[in-house]
Amino acid sequence: MGRYPVDVTTILVAVHVACAILTALLFAIGYAGILNWAMFDSAQIWRGEVWREATYAFIHSPSGYALLWFAIEMYMLFFFGREVERFLGRRAYIWLYVALLIIPALILTLWGLTTRTGLAGSGALHFAVFAAFVTLYPNVQFFLRIPAKWILAILMAIGTLSALAAHDWQNLVVLWTSTAVAFVFVELRGAGPDLAWVTQFKSMFRPKPRLYIVQKSTTRRPAEPDDVASVDPILEKISKSGIGSLTEAERRQLDRARKRLLKKD
Repeated sequence: MGRYPVDVTTILVAVHVACAILTALLFAIGYAGILNWAMFDSAQIWRGEVWREATYAFIHSPSGYALLWFAIEMYMLFFFGREVERFLGRRAYIWLYVALLIIPALILTLWGLTTRTGLAGSGALHFAVFAAFVTLYPNVQFFLRIPAKWILAILMAIGTLSALAAHDWQNLVVLWTSTAVAFVFVELRGAGPDLAWVTQFKSMFRPKPRLYIVQKSTTRRPAEPDDVASVDPILEKISKSGIGSLTEAERRQLDRARKRLLKKD
């Protein structure tokens, strides 16, 4: 806007903040039931309401603690998302965000064939953006100089234990799926840490060549440029302005051409 660039992350933060304000206003005027049309519900998706696969992430509860977490969530998206966008590029970052939005919802949709599933909010989605940042910069230190990879591990452990204690299998699946998608996406872009065991595992299934052809190394004399034909402009310059007008490069070229003529004679 003007002289200031607006990246995709800034637009996403603005959209989520606008949705949070709209959600609070709907609760205030007593029309919160409209939000039921945007929440993820596997039963309704199988009935054709496929927009729920994406709209669920833009519902933000207006309760006190939920808004506090929403503020932290937006900070994580703005700070870490911009760094991921700068590294991956705008187009790849958009695809990453779409994958984090859709893939967990698709898994819950398939799960809905046996058990009805539901989801609202974008906590796991933006936590996965932080996971993508940690994949890029695992040893960056912040928060009491703790490396980012250990902060991710601690937060993953807290989320996992909380979900296990509450038997909240859906949120557990969404948390791990989103984090795995972020990690794999960055790895496929060739930007994550080098996983030696994955490379070794792939090499086990590659066909090994039976014959090895070793090319005989031959030393070739580099071809000399045809300086004789290229000195005509230099000679013309001498005739017009004198030899003192030549540059150092032109003098060397003229000298090479002279030596070649002497050698041929």
